Amino acid sequence: MIDLLWSIFDISLVLLVLFLAWATCSTQDMMRAVTLFIALGLILAIIWARLKAPDLALAEAVIGAGISGALLLSAIKDYPSTTTEMPSRRSSLVEWIINGMTLGLVIIMSWAVWHGLYMSDGVRLSEQVMSHLPVSGVSNPVTAVLLNFRAYDTLLELAVVLTAVLTVLNLNHKRADVSAASALLLGMTRWLVPLLVVTSGYLLWVGAHAPGGAFQAGAMLAAAMILLQLSNPSSLQGFNLSVLRSLLVIGIFVFVLVGIWMMSLNQDFLAFNPAWAGSLILIIEFAATLSIATALTLAYLGGRPMGWESANPADSATKPNGKPS
Repeated sequence: MIDLLWSIFDISLVLLVLFLAWATCSTQDMMRAVTLFIALGLILAIIWARLKAPDLALAEAVIGAGISGALLLSAIKDYPSTTTEMPSRRSSLVEWIINGMTLGLVIIMSWAVWHGLYMSDGVRLSEQVMSHLPVSGVSNPVTAVLLNFRAYDTLLELAVVLTAVLTVLNLNHKRADVSAASALLLGMTRWLVPLLVVTSGYLLWVGAHAPGGAFQAGAMLAAAMILLQLSNPSSLQGFNLSVLRSLLVIGIFVFVLVGIWMMSLNQDFLAFNPAWAGSLILIIEFAATLSIATALTLAYLGGRPMGWESANPADSATKPNGKPS
């Protein structure tokens, strides 16, 4: 009976995620689309949890639903209410082409995942990971894959995040600040920000042997910074922008520096010595956490903070919006 109920629950989740995905793409109202997108992210987090992938469930809930939802809601408020309607529906031919390409992509990705489950000798990838786990420096297989066996992928992911944030910074100056925060938000901030910071540190530390890691910890830390920005829009004005720039790139810098150091010891790039792998992974994850948190916070601001272009942050007081007066 219990198995039947779980099967019904799983089927309901699949149907619900398909419906939310279709509704998010087909609705003509931007606010409704963003709301449905956030709901889709939460359902995906539950699905990852049901698939026994708590690392991905945490990342989806914090980044996919939380941070991304906040970014989209913040972007929507910049547009007048008369422009929140999406353009009229495309022609039937364009819709058929898009649907056909999407279906083809789904088939290709499904085939790649199915064949990627096994190595050429017929051994499952999970078995390969577990057999090499003792030399990875950590006991969490997800962290071992992301920071050791497939460290190139994680380095490129950090590069993608940095590129996206640099694009945002080059588009414009940051959005106008909210006039005043409500008493409820101020009270929530006093309670939630310390809790989020402590949780971020816990996720970073526990990632070596349990679900967690740099992306989850960085997203939690970014959520704390966004809450501070919402409750006190001037919270970043006194922040040293040179430090902010350094935090933005420190993740990639440390990652590459460790890789070059490994090469100097007659090893391959990012091929960690088993004796030092655990310590090196922790150092990389700490730096990556700071970079991810900084990147997500700057992305939420929607552009360059005041004085970003100035080499001396003190000059920003005489240069409103970062431009010469």
